[in-house]
Amino acid sequence: MALEAEMNGKELYLRLLTYVKPYWKAFALALVCMGASALAEPAFPALLKYLLDDGFASQQGSYDFLMYPAALFAIFFVRAVIGFVADYLMQWVSQNVISELRQAMFGQMIRLSTQYFSDNASGRMMSRISYDVTGVAGASTNALTTVVKDGLAVAGLLGWLLWLNWKLTLITFITVPFIAFAVKKLSKRIRRFARGIQNAQGNITQILQEAIEGHKVIKIFGGQKYEQGRFNHAVREQRGLQMRAAVSNAALGPITHFFTALAVSVIMAIALYQASEGKATVGDFVSFITAMLMILAPLRRVMDVNATIQKGLVAAESIFHLIDQQPEEDKGTVDLGRARGEVSFEGVTFTYPGAEKPSLQELSFAIRPGESVALVGPSGSGKTTAANLLPRFYAIQEGVIRVDGHPLQDIRLESLRDNIALVSQEVVLFNDTVAANIAYGCSRKLSREDIVAAATAAHAMEFIERLPEGLETMIGEKGVKLSGGQRQRLAIARALLKNAPILILDEATSALDTESERVVQQALDELMVGRATLVIAHRLSTIERADRIITLAQGRKMEEGSHAVLLEADGLYARLYRMQKAEEAPLGNA
Repeated sequence: MALEAEMNGKELYLRLLTYVKPYWKAFALALVCMGASALAEPAFPALLKYLLDDGFASQQGSYDFLMYPAALFAIFFVRAVIGFVADYLMQWVSQNVISELRQAMFGQMIRLSTQYFSDNASGRMMSRISYDVTGVAGASTNALTTVVKDGLAVAGLLGWLLWLNWKLTLITFITVPFIAFAVKKLSKRIRRFARGIQNAQGNITQILQEAIEGHKVIKIFGGQKYEQGRFNHAVREQRGLQMRAAVSNAALGPITHFFTALAVSVIMAIALYQASEGKATVGDFVSFITAMLMILAPLRRVMDVNATIQKGLVAAESIFHLIDQQPEEDKGTVDLGRARGEVSFEGVTFTYPGAEKPSLQELSFAIRPGESVALVGPSGSGKTTAANLLPRFYAIQEGVIRVDGHPLQDIRLESLRDNIALVSQEVVLFNDTVAANIAYGCSRKLSREDIVAAATAAHAMEFIERLPEGLETMIGEKGVKLSGGQRQRLAIARALLKNAPILILDEATSALDTESERVVQQALDELMVGRATLVIAHRLSTIERADRIITLAQGRKMEEGSHAVLLEADGLYARLYRMQKAEEAPLGNA
């Protein structure tokens, strides 16, 4: 991915922090609380020094010694309170960042071109929004929490150590170059493995999605073993990457501990020698050693946070790759209002990216307002491609398509699509109520009577009234609780309610049985009245009454005329028609 190669870690991190900016007040307060909590760290070894040097020497009968336990309690109590406030605020900021990123990603995704969805697996896109974005929280807020809180704790303890004995403390800095070298080397490995883990997670999501959606095919064709193998392979691949990343993560701690422990051991030996020679008090020695031991835990967390940052940066690469994708091109300035419904294809040629041959070649035809034009032809002749070009799902390479005389590229996308309704073979319904699916996307305010009228015109109320909750019945994912004919009638009701002047029917009845087709065809006849209709037909019997029929072969127009004219011409259309009649004859006699 080009984006990932262009953006380095610093650029990614700074860009990530822009999503924190709207919550800077809470973020700043959290940092202040973390700073206060971290600076309380050196207070404990400092208190120990004065307790050992002065507390046990308190005069008999004096209660001055009580100040030490009171101070100890105050230190830990205040630290606990401000630590809680800091953690809560950081979590609040983190969850808001995740929410903002998810909304930005989804908002961008639904505006991407159809070509992008064709080129990218849906499982990987789902993984980006549901999985990758959570890794960003670790880098944008959680890692920063560790760096600030534990970084200040390390700085405070080092300051106390320098004040106690700066010569001994400087010995610890000898280890810094070795630790920095280890961090640099391991960071590259961690980031590389994190990228692989994300891709593997996308594969797992994709296989899961396909298995859920295709469970009937898996059962009937005995694909359980094959799918289990695919899933097992994807899971094992991710596990392997996780373990290799874990080795790099785990190695950093021991390396840090080794050099730190070496420095602490040398320092302890020197400190013990100085104490035996009377060059340091007991309080100095205990305070120094306590501070040295206390510095280990925050130092390790600061070192370990590198892995979290690297994973977060990889997640940020993935997220910004999606956010930075170019949405559908929309340079049009013409607002059609309500179009008359005049459509013309003029020498249109289109080739899908990566294809060797064009799907359409110099295709020309026109649809007048209120007229129905059907495209027929063998599979792969370009019928559906033509239907996809009219709403500008794809951009044509040659020629021009006009609506009401305006080239498509000059019309605002929203205005163009406001004037087009689509009913296709693959009906898209949502896991919502019947009413919500019929009213889907309608910009004007609707009453229940409007929805009922559209459903009635689509011959859908006859089955809707039999549903448990009528229009308020939940229809399940993709309308799984309805039959194919019922789903089609809901799609037709949705198109009726939109009341667009241009209608595309893409093999709207090809997957239905004879009885369902009869009812759905009646609904389609109602829908087509007064609209410029482009019909993509597989069953030629459904388009006999079309005003004109255009026969396509290998992307070229072969014939054009009415059903009767084309039969009389005895060309490609007549041959296709006779073949279908011959195939249907045995079924009719059965």
